[in-house]
Amino acid sequence: MVDNKYKPNPKYIDLENLNIVLKTEDLSIGYHVKKKLNVVAADINLKLHEGELIGLVGANGIGKSTLLRTLSRVQPPLHGNIFLSDKDLHSYKSIELAAQLSIVLTERIASKNLTVQELVALGRHPYTNWVGKMSEEDIEKIQAAIEVTHITDLVGKRCFELSDGQLQKVLIARAIAQDTPFIMLDEPTTHLDVYHKAYILKLLKRLAFETKKTILFSTHEIDFAIQLCDKMIVMNQDGFEFGRPKELVQCLAFSSLFPEDLILFDSKSRRYIVRN
Repeated sequence: MVDNKYKPNPKYIDLENLNIVLKTEDLSIGYHVKKKLNVVAADINLKLHEGELIGLVGANGIGKSTLLRTLSRVQPPLHGNIFLSDKDLHSYKSIELAAQLSIVLTERIASKNLTVQELVALGRHPYTNWVGKMSEEDIEKIQAAIEVTHITDLVGKRCFELSDGQLQKVLIARAIAQDTPFIMLDEPTTHLDVYHKAYILKLLKRLAFETKKTILFSTHEIDFAIQLCDKMIVMNQDGFEFGRPKELVQCLAFSSLFPEDLILFDSKSRRYIVRN
């Protein structure tokens, strides 16, 4: 009689490896300064899944932008591997990568004379032919991006007429129109008031859920990120922590971000408080 005790279950599904959009293996990031190697962080192992909103937090100068630049292939890693949609990031051709990854930066757009419609339409650039002619599918993707970000009332305006909050929504719509599985944003709430910071982050949460896209963003709005994110990456002087906000609160990951002479992280309220 054959003992089937250790026979693999064909119905078993490895949830940890299901629908992984971006994965890193033993990644080290940094740069060279005057022939000296500056390692910002090492042994970074991440698995970012479909439909997740992931916040990247840490003190100024800790390396958040370096990590984003490395994950978006703007700068090379020092060591390790990055896989995007099960393919080595550095094996993509530029036009192929533009169909997998869209980026929203804090830098000013080249021409604010563009209309909102025109700016969102730039997201379809990886898919149009050499003369930039829009197909019916392109037009449908643009319209869907406008509707899902609730900017229909802005389409006729030129970008110089928009507030910072409105422009940020338009840039997010452009990324949605690009229709990539992975969207990366560098501090999308910079220069916004507290209401519009919360609005943009809640918009990202809704988009991740509704469109099933993986969204990674860096932010200084740690309190908001703890409330809204599915996962968070916390960078500090000792390296990084990665996990669900509740888990990171329990392991005191946020308590080590800043010197405690001025502010403290309160685990019960999940926010920073100023020392009296």
